[in-house]
Amino acid sequence: MWMLHFLPDAVILWACNIVLLAGILLTVTAFFIQRIPVINQYRLPAQVLGIALLVAGVYWRGGYAVEQEWRERVAEVEARVAAAEAQSREANTKIVTKVVTKTQVIRTRGEDIVKYVDREIVRYDEKFARGGACEIPQEFIKAHNSAAEAPK
Repeated sequence: MWMLHFLPDAVILWACNIVLLAGILLTVTAFFIQRIPVINQYRLPAQVLGIALLVAGVYWRGGYAVEQEWRERVAEVEARVAAAEAQSREANTKIVTKVVTKTQVIRTRGEDIVKYVDREIVRYDEKFARGGACEIPQEFIKAHNSAAEAPK
């Protein structure tokens, strides 16, 4: 029923009803026309045309009803999609806030660790000079391990 998309709903409904009523009237009159002898010869064409109009009217009316049902379903799904998009925007805002907060915490912890390591390097400058004993101090190992821990 692709033709229904091009016509307004009121025109479709009236056309379906007119064709359906014309088919009903023509079919009923064609069955009673045999009692009138002058127009009895037109009974068979009137019955065929009446039944054809009746079938076409029922088909179009059914197609129109199905089209309206699909339009209602589409409107319902569009409403659900709009609600889901609103929830998505809200969730995205929360996620962005969490990411910014975590990034800020990580930067702050990184700066604290760099300050700690810089402060401890000054104490062990002579160990890393040429020809000195090259061992890793416990403070560096501790700083490394604390940097690998999850932020609290």
